Amino acid sequence: MKVIAIGRNYIDHAKELNNPIPQQPVVFMKPDTALLKDNKDFYYPEFSTDIHYEAEIVLRICKEGKHVTSKFASSYFDAIGLGIDFTARDIQQKHKEKGLPWELAKSFDGSAVISSLIPKEELGDLKNLNFSLTKNQEIVQQGNTKDMIFSYEELIVYISKFITLRKGDLIYTGTPAGVGPVAIGDKLEGFIREEKMFICHIK
Repeated sequence: MKVIAIGRNYIDHAKELNNPIPQQPVVFMKPDTALLKDNKDFYYPEFSTDIHYEAEIVLRICKEGKHVTSKFASSYFDAIGLGIDFTARDIQQKHKEKGLPWELAKSFDGSAVISSLIPKEELGDLKNLNFSLTKNQEIVQQGNTKDMIFSYEELIVYISKFITLRKGDLIYTGTPAGVGPVAIGDKLEGFIREEKMFICHIK
């Protein structure tokens, strides 16, 4: 399986980082070693001093697809979860300044928290889905999927032009405004609507 992630998919988040509003999805990859499952602790890496949380709705792909059309895109994912795209913001900034890829800032081990996954039929209106992240029991991010620049289906159509989607692949769909740093001792908790999806302690 592979982890495909989307950057700048909420206007307010793009603005808070002084990034232009994308005309097409911004796509990057994380290796499977980035996944952090089962409420495991996140260990602060020694190569960065500025790790940021980015809470995101995650799609699970349920069948192989290449050049998927809009008409059928919704049938290519069967479950939804919540994740964190941890970002080494200091490394990302240095690479951006040099015009280099920022994969190292996004793809390090443990950088992709993933919750348990919920069958999409159990969630009702997927395009009006509230989600949030708390840090030490204070809300730091609140988002709603209606504010996504590119919908689930648009992401699947776009990605599948370039990359064959396979059963079990995960798509991290982008984060809303409110990203910020974590420190050792912090506790992050993610929610879809009122349901707690994960706990992540920073060690």
